Amino acid sequence: MTNAEATNNMENKTLRLILGDQLNGNHSWFKNTDDSATYVLMEIRTETDYVAHHIQKVVGTYSAMRNFSDELKLNNHSVIYIKLLDDNNLQSFEQNVKSLIVKHNFTHFEYQFPDEYRVDAVLKDFCSSISISSSVVDSEHFFTSRIELGQFFEGKKTFVMENFYRMLRKKHNVLMEGNNPVTGKWNYDKENRKKLPKNHKPTPPLVFDNDVSEVFEEIKKTDVKTIGNIDAANFVWPVNREQSLQLLDFFLAECLPLFGSYQDAMSPNEWSLYHARISFSMNIKMISPQEVIASAIQEWEKRPNEIEYNQLEGFVRQIIGWREYMRGIYWLKMPDYANMNFFNNQEKLPEWFWTGKTKMNCLRDTINQSLNYGYAHHIQRLMITGNFALLAGINPDELDAWYLGIYIDAIEWVEITNTRGMSQFADGGIVGTKPYVSSASYINKMSHYCGDCFYDKEIKTGEKACPFNSLYWNFYNKNEDKLAKNPRIGMMYNVWNKMKPESKVALLEQADYYLKKINEL
Repeated sequence: MTNAEATNNMENKTLRLILGDQLNGNHSWFKNTDDSATYVLMEIRTETDYVAHHIQKVVGTYSAMRNFSDELKLNNHSVIYIKLLDDNNLQSFEQNVKSLIVKHNFTHFEYQFPDEYRVDAVLKDFCSSISISSSVVDSEHFFTSRIELGQFFEGKKTFVMENFYRMLRKKHNVLMEGNNPVTGKWNYDKENRKKLPKNHKPTPPLVFDNDVSEVFEEIKKTDVKTIGNIDAANFVWPVNREQSLQLLDFFLAECLPLFGSYQDAMSPNEWSLYHARISFSMNIKMISPQEVIASAIQEWEKRPNEIEYNQLEGFVRQIIGWREYMRGIYWLKMPDYANMNFFNNQEKLPEWFWTGKTKMNCLRDTINQSLNYGYAHHIQRLMITGNFALLAGINPDELDAWYLGIYIDAIEWVEITNTRGMSQFADGGIVGTKPYVSSASYINKMSHYCGDCFYDKEIKTGEKACPFNSLYWNFYNKNEDKLAKNPRIGMMYNVWNKMKPESKVALLEQADYYLKKINEL
């Protein structure tokens, strides 16, 4: 090496941006210490203010970011950490990075592919505006690339998740014997729809007692708008990789044996049941889907008499199937996906979505749980809050902002496809083949909410009639022109058309009354 080359090498200085959902200590960036590379993490208002987030989501993410920064420093990496209240914080990725480039004479800028379309666009534009070179690398987290789903379904009119799931099982050799699933059967979903037995007490959840008071107090000093509740001295969520792995181990040891059976079950005051609750850790990349699946399969292999195969397959399908599928749909259909409103629903969310103060047990329990923990499991989201919102004709923009804000694991790539697609059918059937709506009968079938509710699940009209019953038929009546030809719900229109005219009128009048009094339900 010549003296000139040595001088040039010394002058090459790279700034690498780490986003708040990119806390992956196993990324190839960190395999070796590189004196020419400096990492930056930042707490900024552009990320707190685009929607009103749950306070636990903001505090949990910042706590995890700070812990990750400390770990990098312990491993001798050069790190710049910009806190929310720092005087030099210009409160956006672009302004902070631009300032650092000038201040420290960086000659190259790098970042990992963001998971959100919004941030991806910001960083692309920024790189085209700066005078130094820039590059982007993979986040090394997912099983699939952004474009893999689009390539798989190219030329197809429908995007069937099951087909994508089977392809990924084969490609990554997950629960396979050659080209066939290990048991000869791909999907055990029909065995995973049990109601929790009446006197059954689930395993108490593993929670942490992290003291995140410092971060919480800093946020309180700002005018950042948040929702929900927090016990900052006893924060229950993982804030580092070690705790994330503890939560995974707890799930595998205590919950996986009954996860599949009761994954759709709901019960008052049981906020965790047999769910893993690792989505926050996975979505900010403290743990990877690959290691989660490998660990689950290893546990099943160790305890085949304790863990039935349907419990394992249901869990694996959520990770390698649904999670990867939703991300693929997101990158295939954005940004248009964010504006889809198939039913042209325009109503506002009821006020009690923000307080939990409703007489409907199922919604009160689900919303209060969400406010207290920043969490509800997938059926509470789909068949309680989402179901009601669709029946009530809520504008998907309203519900989108609520889901994106209130859940600690909600990042747009996974939230919006579940909300607009699976939950609200606002995409017209890209994700789901039918709207997921129900009357009180389904809620009673899968939960213990209905027994002592103010409303009566059996009554369709009149005083104390469960709102879900009349709103259900009102939804089908209102949207008949869009849904009548859907083969999966033709039976419902057969039932509706056979009803006596006076019964139809009574149901529609009851629904109209409830919709006008929606904030009083």
